[in-house]
Amino acid sequence: MSGTLFRYVVRTYLGFAVGILAALVAVFLVVDFVDRARNYTGEGWVWNVLVLYANKALLAVQQLGPAALLLAAGASVSALRKRGEVTAMRALAFGPKALYLPVAACVAVACTGLIAFDEWVAVKASRTVEEITTQRFNRWGDWGLYNNPKQWFRKGDQIFYLRGGSAEEGFENVAILTVTPDFRLARRLDAKFMRPLEGTRWRLEGVVDRTFTPDGQSRVSESAEGEYDLGANAKTFRIRPGRPEQMRLAVLREQIRTRGEVGLDSRQFSLALHNRFAYPLAGFPAALLAVGLALRPSRKGHLTVAIVEGLLVCVTMWSLMVVARTLALSERLSPAVAAWLPTSLLVVGAFLLWLRGEGRLGRGGG
Repeated sequence: MSGTLFRYVVRTYLGFAVGILAALVAVFLVVDFVDRARNYTGEGWVWNVLVLYANKALLAVQQLGPAALLLAAGASVSALRKRGEVTAMRALAFGPKALYLPVAACVAVACTGLIAFDEWVAVKASRTVEEITTQRFNRWGDWGLYNNPKQWFRKGDQIFYLRGGSAEEGFENVAILTVTPDFRLARRLDAKFMRPLEGTRWRLEGVVDRTFTPDGQSRVSESAEGEYDLGANAKTFRIRPGRPEQMRLAVLREQIRTRGEVGLDSRQFSLALHNRFAYPLAGFPAALLAVGLALRPSRKGHLTVAIVEGLLVCVTMWSLMVVARTLALSERLSPAVAAWLPTSLLVVGAFLLWLRGEGRLGRGGG
């Protein structure tokens, strides 16, 4: 393949990609501002809104990036086709690869960049958006759902009720219930303070120890303090508040592992972890699918058709993502399958269109 032709297709694609992404971000910000403008009041609201929408713009780049890659691929090939340049390439014995390879190279770099952008920029921007929305404009939404501290934990045959404190400094006003395999209460420890020692040992202060026998009898003892092996170390209770989408990869992995140890639901965290890769990478097969659609023999080379086709693919895949996410959170689908299913379908579609363009599946060419 000619290096000159490769660079020409790359420049054409990048021009459309940057322009379409800028247009999508601008439309999103304008619509969002018009919808929420009545909420922006109070002292210094102008500066707060500027900071808010600067961070929303960063989030929009990450959220709309795959769609922009898809739309740019269809638009760039359609533009080349409308100008007769695709026909000229074929006359010079350049096949579909002359378009697929430059677009694939650009999109591969862009998808990798989106993953890094999400990890290092979008995560922080999302936290800033939520902080300004809640603290400056008093719009809380579902903030409490993700930020209220967890108090109930289960580790093996013990259930912990930790009313206050942290894993590092210890907890106060705690209750530790020991249950039998048939979920009958066998022991209850109440303590004013619970502080971590080495390993799984803890120092409890102001202890009330109740034991329950199978025949319904109970014994109670009290002590000022004591050391107990509770079968869990301080890291076991290191549950971080916040949305999983606002956590870095290392924190997500830690929270999935920790939540699994103490019986807390981690499906949403697993889904966020897989989507950190699956969502940006969906732009790669989506762009190649758009190239295949633009090269169909019976298709006219118009930009409008390319944009409409791209939007239909985006809407279809977005709907599938919503359905898959719902199924994952309702335990009907694993988080990994839910995250990667839309991307996998795009891969299949792009591959079939490529085979058709190569003449290996039905009619090609044109």
